[in-house]
Amino acid sequence: MSKKFIVITSIFPPTEAVEKFAALDDWKLIVVGDKKTPPDWAHDNVIYLGPEKQEELNYEVTKLLPWNHYCRKMVGYLYAIEQGAELIADSDDDNIPYENWPALPETDSPLRALSGDSFVNIYNYFTSQTVWPRGYPLRRILEKPAVTEKSEVLPVGVWQFLANEDPDVDAIYRLTNNQPITFDDAEPLVLAKGTVSPFNSQNTIFNKQLFALLYLPSFVTFRFTDILRGFVAQPIMWAQNMHLGVGPATVLQQRNPHDYLRDFESEIPVFLHTEKVVELLSELAAQDQPPDELIISAYEILQKNDIVTAQEVELVKSWINDVRRLMAK
Repeated sequence: MSKKFIVITSIFPPTEAVEKFAALDDWKLIVVGDKKTPPDWAHDNVIYLGPEKQEELNYEVTKLLPWNHYCRKMVGYLYAIEQGAELIADSDDDNIPYENWPALPETDSPLRALSGDSFVNIYNYFTSQTVWPRGYPLRRILEKPAVTEKSEVLPVGVWQFLANEDPDVDAIYRLTNNQPITFDDAEPLVLAKGTVSPFNSQNTIFNKQLFALLYLPSFVTFRFTDILRGFVAQPIMWAQNMHLGVGPATVLQQRNPHDYLRDFESEIPVFLHTEKVVELLSELAAQDQPPDELIISAYEILQKNDIVTAQEVELVKSWINDVRRLMAK
């Protein structure tokens, strides 16, 4: 069986994106269902984890995860880990892969490396249009960050690839501009330690060493979930001497219908807490501990600062118990 898995959650019948991901030779697709997913959901060459199957799996998290929530995707991550995954790719059922997907670069060769203790708008390196990723601090949109670029070899633990047409932007962009975006086919880049960017769960690939960081916060707002995950992950990656890589668009997103004002409401914690999360967790980058220990520390810090609840910390600990057990098999 393939050691490379794609994980999607869906409440719709099989989409064009699902069909194309399912047809890839070197990857195995896992689709995680929910209570709203059609009960007869099925597709060739897809591992479908419906609600009944999820209940049968011996994972601690299934006892705590809410239903009808994006976080059910974590059951798919754990299933992939149990099958011996080496790479896990995140995507959505409205992201149609191009023929070159996943377009993973050779990381033993020098890549564009961005350095500087600052947030960076990664979209600026792939388009001249005024656009920013969801999770980028609003007050920094017009700022020019103190970041330098040079060619360097930096180990990459997580790759974030972009999406054309309707990329991952916040509701403010969609309500005030909402122009389609076609990113340039520019060279990939890597962010050095201290250089921070939002990254999402829509077209992202994790290496095995960082599977613990796949945890999706489940008791925060929907639009904060994967963005908080990304900001928790980055200092922990640096502690492992690993970095975030960013590549050009490898999918076309034909976004499922959204209510932009409801998205805005869900994004309020993103606008309010992003910079504080990065500041609070920066100390983790200097700690000589593995990711499974540091992620628990991270959420305990966030709980003490009223960004997540005790319920979130309890779920993180169950997630880590599952990851440790499955990776030890």
